[in-house]
Amino acid sequence: MLKNNISHIRAQFPILHQEVNGKPLVYFDNAATTQKPKQVIDALQRYYELDNANIHRAAHTLASRSTDYFEATRKTIQQFINAKEEAECIFTKGVTEGINLVAQTWGRANLKAGDEVLITTMEHHSNIVPWQMICEEKGATLKVIPINDAGELLMDEFDQLLSTQTKIVACVWVSNALGTINPVEEMIQKAHAVGAKVLLDGAQACSHMPVDVQALDCDFLTISSHKLYGPTGVGVLYGKRELLDAMPPYHGGGEMIKEVTFEKTTYNEIPYKFEAGTPNIGDVIAFKYALDYVNELGKENIAAHENQLLKHFVDGISQINQTNNNAITLVGTAKNKVSVQSFTIHNMHHFDVGMMLDAKGIAVRTGHHCTQPLMQRFKLEGTIRASFALYNTTQEVDSLLQALSSIVKFSNR
Repeated sequence: MLKNNISHIRAQFPILHQEVNGKPLVYFDNAATTQKPKQVIDALQRYYELDNANIHRAAHTLASRSTDYFEATRKTIQQFINAKEEAECIFTKGVTEGINLVAQTWGRANLKAGDEVLITTMEHHSNIVPWQMICEEKGATLKVIPINDAGELLMDEFDQLLSTQTKIVACVWVSNALGTINPVEEMIQKAHAVGAKVLLDGAQACSHMPVDVQALDCDFLTISSHKLYGPTGVGVLYGKRELLDAMPPYHGGGEMIKEVTFEKTTYNEIPYKFEAGTPNIGDVIAFKYALDYVNELGKENIAAHENQLLKHFVDGISQINQTNNNAITLVGTAKNKVSVQSFTIHNMHHFDVGMMLDAKGIAVRTGHHCTQPLMQRFKLEGTIRASFALYNTTQEVDSLLQALSSIVKFSNR
């Protein structure tokens, strides 16, 4: 369990040891971005101090070292998600670019008028807008799987929506706004049974849960570094080789080519076919240290710690509600979820609550969380969202609960 090592773990995250508005920082905005351990920060600094050079295109020592370190991250990612081969792991700027890549390459090559794309009510905007764009271009139809009041998919409705017209199911694995873990194994099997492909938005899942793309049999999976204790501006698109090989390039330029003449260009093999131009080399290299760190602590240990914090928080909200006329409403109460909890406070705007918490040094996220259709489903403008990570403590959760109790009393005056 992480609880026995929490002081040692927190010591590895420099940003946590500061005051905000005269109070010790309590950081509960982990679903937006996680903080970075010293190993990641040091790796980034070391690259620019000792190894900075462009990769793959030179014979000198710095370029050779940088290339080796860059490709070592790809190997670590392959092992982290259990892809068949490193070439199935494409570096991107993040999950958003990964989804756009699939929509604009696979989608453009495979969708036609009358085809259908299935998404869920709880999708992030990055898994809605790209599909709207390509469906409009191709004359395909975007259909939405509804949810219940707890924030769980209505699987009977999914079964009814799924048909031979369905060409791809693009589904968030774990909701960033609700914490709901969707039954993606079942969804993948059912989608494949009608000949549809499946893309999983793994932005939240990959930091909380074990990932085995071969066992899942998903066709595509997107990953975000900065939600996995790594740098911003780095992501990964996993795709099955046969799909990636058949997809046209997304960007044109250097690295993604074999040969260029004014008459014709021949394209490189995967993964390089999708990695045009100079990549975010230093941050990709540093990402390996984040993955190594998560592997060292163990996903099961991390999940157990985070789930304990979530339970402590939800129990604390229940106690506040017992003496305050149920002033706090939890949004997203799925039976199967990760350590993300949205909520509202009666008679209080979510932004005001966020500002009041910030005054106490507590960082949470407020707003629609890039899930406006989901907020509309719950008839809300937005929520307050607390999301817990491996370096958070029970004492920090208690600080949040005490602050919320004070805010509730203020709202009841």
